[in-house]
Amino acid sequence: MAGFTYATLTTAIQNYTEVSTTVLSSTVTDQFIDNSEFRIMRDIPIDANRAFAQDNMVANQEHVNVPPGALVVRGIEVADSTSAFNNPIWLEKKDLTYLDEFNGSRATGRPKYYAMKGGATGTTNTTSGGAFLSPIPNSTYVYKIHYNARPTGLSASTTTNFISLNFPNGLLYACLVEAFGYLKGPMDMLQYYEKRYQDELQKFAGEQIGQRRRDDYTDGTIRIPVNSPTP
Repeated sequence: MAGFTYATLTTAIQNYTEVSTTVLSSTVTDQFIDNSEFRIMRDIPIDANRAFAQDNMVANQEHVNVPPGALVVRGIEVADSTSAFNNPIWLEKKDLTYLDEFNGSRATGRPKYYAMKGGATGTTNTTSGGAFLSPIPNSTYVYKIHYNARPTGLSASTTTNFISLNFPNGLLYACLVEAFGYLKGPMDMLQYYEKRYQDELQKFAGEQIGQRRRDDYTDGTIRIPVNSPTP
């Protein structure tokens, strides 16, 4: 199946459901697409959504801002410099209660731990939360925050994205689940497309968190066992 554009996906939803734009207006199908993209993002961690941001900490400020659109923070590195990313160490992720116990005296220094509180919304950084640090930074250390970001969704102005081009069948089936739920049936069609979505999701997961997380040199070539004929 070739990849979808926003227009061809919208048309496909209408064709598969055999319902006209009188019922499935662009406002309605846009919501199907948006819901489906969110579902896929939360079902499978996608490499294309990985990003990082580099910045300087603020001395005596106990948190660093989460980048805009960040869904999941995957890790934070802190350098030993305030001007260059030299000799970085990875911070250990803990709970806020651990940070409170570890640094009850609110000592300052090069951070060793972080804990999440709050998150980015819309297109702006957090300003009063994000990743809380312990010890509290005593200088403007350079840091990198690695995260999964929500990509720009399909729309009339964004006609394609990674999901529509590389997981088009899964996106279509997820949209059809939304559509038949909205249309109140037929229930057997909703169940059919839910199963089709789950089947394609397993294949996509095998690619994203299977094949893309390994290589032949480190992990060896994947081999499928073949049973020998019974003598």
